[in-house]
Amino acid sequence: MATSNTSNTSDADRTETGPSPRSPLTASAGRVFDTVPPTVLVLLGIVSVQVGAALAKNLFSTAGSFGTVALRLFFAAAVLMLLWRPSPRMNRRAWTVVLGYGAVLGLMNLCFYLALARIPLGIAVTIEFLGPLGVALAGARRWLDAFWAVLAAGGVVLLMEGRGELDLVGCLFALAAGVCWGLYILLGAALGRHTSEGGGLALGMAVAALMAVPFGVADSGTALLQPWVLAAGLGVALLSSVIPYSLDLEALRRMPPRVFGILMSLEPAVAALIGLVVLRESLYWSQWLAVLCVVVASAGATRATRAARASLPDA
Repeated sequence: MATSNTSNTSDADRTETGPSPRSPLTASAGRVFDTVPPTVLVLLGIVSVQVGAALAKNLFSTAGSFGTVALRLFFAAAVLMLLWRPSPRMNRRAWTVVLGYGAVLGLMNLCFYLALARIPLGIAVTIEFLGPLGVALAGARRWLDAFWAVLAAGGVVLLMEGRGELDLVGCLFALAAGVCWGLYILLGAALGRHTSEGGGLALGMAVAALMAVPFGVADSGTALLQPWVLAAGLGVALLSSVIPYSLDLEALRRMPPRVFGILMSLEPAVAALIGLVVLRESLYWSQWLAVLCVVVASAGATRATRAARASLPDA
């Protein structure tokens, strides 16, 4: 995820925003970023998220799902707090949004990692992607939007081919992560209205970490203190949260949000490829076709939604 992405910062939420100010990290690396096309930055961010998920899965045997989530959120929160140094002086409404955002963020990551422990990465991300797709299609009234929904549903049916090898509980956890992702998108939009730049994200990540760390410690204990586990956890946090978020912010400065959203639709396919190459997780041909259905449905829904909004008269 994800999501981030995964966890990650919500892909669909970022497509709702315009170009963002540079974060401290992107500002310091601005000269390097300026030489890279924005489409490449987005693709690098997607690959970073999925490689981070693959690295996290390799930690499960030692740190467990709870422990890995705790490490990721703890280090991501620490890095983002250092980068943004947000002020805790906010009104009650802003803090309510931050707390809700952080709670959903923590639950989303936990559900996704519990799914990842049971089913292949590509399938977990594909099912999870139904969350932002559902948000994009919410309130749709055109026949074309119904077509994208049917196409995505067909992809889910195809995923169940060879279902004897798929863990039902893992699929349900991935679906729960998708529901959380949908809620995360809505809360992310509110977060953008009530906080500035990356301060809200940093505080929300800290809330998520405070939720997850006690469970991780209770589940994994001193295994989390092994130096190589800590180093791997830092790597997961950087790959899954800090790096892709910074790349996405920079890409949005130079790219229309509609194009960004369409590119993010490639995430299930990239996840399946990373799962195949890094984790040796092979899929049936029908499952590859299912991933393609969800990618096309997501890209089509994103493009159609943006076009519909652009055609509306100004209020």
